[in-house]
Amino acid sequence: MSPQGYGSATVVSGGAGELVVMWVGFPLLGAGLGMALTAASGWLADLPWVPFQGWFELLARLPAERAYPGGAGVTALAGLVLAYLGVRERLTVTVGPTEVRLHRDGHGRDIARTAVTGVFLDDKALVLLDADGAELARERSDLDHGGLRAAFTGQGWPWRDHDPYEAAYRRWVEGLPGLPAGAEAVLRARQRALDGGKGGEARELRGELARLGVVVRDESKRQYWRLIPGQPDRNGDGGPSGSMR
Repeated sequence: MSPQGYGSATVVSGGAGELVVMWVGFPLLGAGLGMALTAASGWLADLPWVPFQGWFELLARLPAERAYPGGAGVTALAGLVLAYLGVRERLTVTVGPTEVRLHRDGHGRDIARTAVTGVFLDDKALVLLDADGAELARERSDLDHGGLRAAFTGQGWPWRDHDPYEAAYRRWVEGLPGLPAGAEAVLRARQRALDGGKGGEARELRGELARLGVVVRDESKRQYWRLIPGQPDRNGDGGPSGSMR
């Protein structure tokens, strides 16, 4: 969605249309799916590999005037649950001349313009860098890339078309040298979290790596890392640091 101006700030969000899709579209799709599954419940109940066998057997036994509302109602409720989770995960970015607010799941975070030396998009992640090359924020979303760029450039923020440290990243392979003490164990734990779909734990461990002087990015559950160039080399082996271009 294109950015909207509110006073001196510019807001980028999914907008009202996204909310309509979630709160109305998801339940309607769920209800339609429920009707179709109810119509096929007798056939599905005879397939031993289909999950929820008991539910399909119940629907097949019920008269149509009760089976169809029941089947549609359950899946419509599932659609509402998905809508609720989707709304919680929506990111709203409010860009002003002196600070930006990143708001998600009822929590907002403000970052001062003076602390930021670069803003860019890494695939679907909005990234803000500080003067040392550390990441002040990395927030994934489906927000319009052009809208984000227009919001930041319109407020005079240092937008970059790519990650200025892109060439400094190395793929993490267990046992390879170059990492600060303790980072290997954190990356190992974080890989387990990624493989297990534990996004919250992976984000928490990203913060632990940042405290050790390491920035990490993910590509299809593969971890790539670089050292924060503005911090001293903590293992003294001259690992890659990268430089702003």
